[in-house]
Amino acid sequence: MNHTVTTIHRKRSGSQIVQRQLKALRETASWRGKSLLTLKDYSPEEILSLLNLAAALKEKKQQGIRGKLLTGKNIVLLFEKTSTRTRCAFEVAVMDEGGHATFLGMKDSQIGKKESVEDSAKVLGRFYDGIEFRGFAHSTVETLAAHAGVPVWNGLTDDYHPTQILADFLTIQEKLKKPLNQVSFAYVGDARNNMANSLMIGAAKMGMDFRAVAPASLFPEAGLVAEMKAVAAETGGSISLIEDPREGVKGADVVYTDVWVSMGEEDQFAQRIEQLLPYQVNAALMAATEKPESLFMHCLPAFHDLETQVAKDVYEAHGLKELEVTDEVFRSSQSVVFDEAENRLHTIKALMVATLGPVAEE
Repeated sequence: MNHTVTTIHRKRSGSQIVQRQLKALRETASWRGKSLLTLKDYSPEEILSLLNLAAALKEKKQQGIRGKLLTGKNIVLLFEKTSTRTRCAFEVAVMDEGGHATFLGMKDSQIGKKESVEDSAKVLGRFYDGIEFRGFAHSTVETLAAHAGVPVWNGLTDDYHPTQILADFLTIQEKLKKPLNQVSFAYVGDARNNMANSLMIGAAKMGMDFRAVAPASLFPEAGLVAEMKAVAAETGGSISLIEDPREGVKGADVVYTDVWVSMGEEDQFAQRIEQLLPYQVNAALMAATEKPESLFMHCLPAFHDLETQVAKDVYEAHGLKELEVTDEVFRSSQSVVFDEAENRLHTIKALMVATLGPVAEE
């Protein structure tokens, strides 16, 4: 008898989860057939609808319910830059919903070598239902989107990293359990990179209090700041540039950092260490938020110990065991970095499902 009751309860629960998924899917109707190059192109309501769909798909996966929303869909992943989370998230997300993914690394195609990006886009768009690009120049993903004829998703360029911000915002919603427009967010470190740019854009769109906490020489590009201040004025958010680390994180619900040296800039470690060591996220800086419940976030990978070859090389050259974040903070109860990493899967899945649309209702 107990076994029968449990089985019925599980079936009901599964049915309710699928219904929530279908409701969330209907709310993302404006995403159908579109590309995601930067969150600049989407409204707060559209971004929120994608986060709601991601939450529904995450719940479905946690309950062990297999999906078929990408059945018959073929996705190609174009990677100029290596990755762990981005590649795995796209591949698993496609398979979870019944689709197929093809990975093409730098040595796996003639894109940009014997065949132009435009010509490659026109070819791939005839083979595949969607294209993901992760690389250097943002103009490359723009060219792909202009000529492929299918949705193109930016998995990272030198300017923007929108899929990471979706995962970050889902994590914030889960952990803080309050609307994004009530969140104070401090990004600490090199505020000119793709993560700082994209977090500022996302925060402005969602009406958040965003602070770029950095040396003035590493503040975001002035034109982008002005553009996002205008957006924030409409959404009720705010954009601040702050040099003093303790002042910058005071009252922050989230303290976020990233590596000090991005891909392709490995020769700049000495300069960045000199500029950014005062901005290391350590226990004292987290305490300066004056909020014991504040979150520490990082898009990963992070240099918080000596367990990687790069970290060992930096230690030998500069004598530092930790860079942008201390091991104490990274492993603390305030750290949600692995929740962020997991949420790459769920938000990327939501993005593909929303833009490609389901083959059939479940």
